[in-house]
Amino acid sequence: MLIAQVSDIHASPENDHLFRFDQVLNWLTHLQPDVLVVTGDLMDGHWQEGYIKIANRLNQQNYPSLILPGNSDDRSLLRSVWDENRWAHDAQGESLHLTHNTDGIRLIGLDSTIDYKDYGSVTDHLEWLDNQLSDAYSPPSLLFLHHHVFASGIPTLDETMCRGLPEMEDLIRRAPARLLAISSGHVHRPIAGTFAGIPAYICGSVCPANPVWFGTVNAPPANDPPALIIHRYVSNSLTSHHVCV
Repeated sequence: MLIAQVSDIHASPENDHLFRFDQVLNWLTHLQPDVLVVTGDLMDGHWQEGYIKIANRLNQQNYPSLILPGNSDDRSLLRSVWDENRWAHDAQGESLHLTHNTDGIRLIGLDSTIDYKDYGSVTDHLEWLDNQLSDAYSPPSLLFLHHHVFASGIPTLDETMCRGLPEMEDLIRRAPARLLAISSGHVHRPIAGTFAGIPAYICGSVCPANPVWFGTVNAPPANDPPALIIHRYVSNSLTSHHVCV
């Protein structure tokens, strides 16, 4: 089972990020994953034509795609371009969560975005997440969201990481279902860490990467090509491969 994850395209009429996304999709034609998860920030600004361009590209692939919003996205435009039924809603009604069961693994997408805020939060969605992880007999799960759940070390980005994390950690630690890993985006840099005792990943970005900067006076250069993660689930074991194309 191969799950491709891409994040942070940040397409707009003023940049070449759709071309960078095309590079990723062209690389994926050689791999042919079973499913693609896009973990938010498809657009910069309210560019409906850009969402349509991405949807058209995804519709041409031989695998299904799952879409989560990020803080730069417009939920109403996402709904106008993609079928509303692809998402699962919680009590708040506006959130675009998702679930996808395939080949012995369950993919859970948690909408961590807050309108008009760069930071994210899971606080209002923990009941929904708890319901997804409440069955000990459900397939092992992989959780996706846009905002990162462990500190990247990049000060400006860690100011906008997910809120409500202590409560989510407690939920995950006591959940009956098996959670294999958590994978997010938002930071524009591939990073590995842990959360609630399980692996946690930040996917590199399709758009130009942020530098490996820890608040020092000088920041090293960043010239990374478009990046993605390939999550491979075989024989009850998950491995996650950070790839640049």
